[in-house]
Amino acid sequence: YRFSVNFSAVEHARFLDLYEQSGLLSKAAFIKARVFNEAFRVVKTDRGTLEYVAKLTAFHAQFRAVGTNYNQVVKELHAHFSEKKTLALLYKLERATRELAAVGQQVVSLSEEFKQRW
Repeated sequence: YRFSVNFSAVEHARFLDLYEQSGLLSKAAFIKARVFNEAFRVVKTDRGTLEYVAKLTAFHAQFRAVGTNYNQVVKELHAHFSEKKTLALLYKLERATRELAAVGQQVVSLSEEFKQRW
């Protein structure tokens, strides 16, 4: 069956706002849920939050890749260089690792601050 409803401009704007907040894929599904008092959820997305989570996820993937590469580099150093040369290169790698760990700590503190805000 089919029904028709007329809205004023203000009502139409409110209807569209509620429909968009519902996250439903069609206006018909939204209207049915409202008419039959079915519960529906309102999903509000914050673009900044989504971008932060996406970048954090990408950073985590890169961080894991660095860890894998780190192990491979150490193994190759021991296999192809003298002990003295290996220790010198490992010293440089250790400094870079400390810098990376400091960046990791900053990410953790920023994430905690972000979590407290939201």
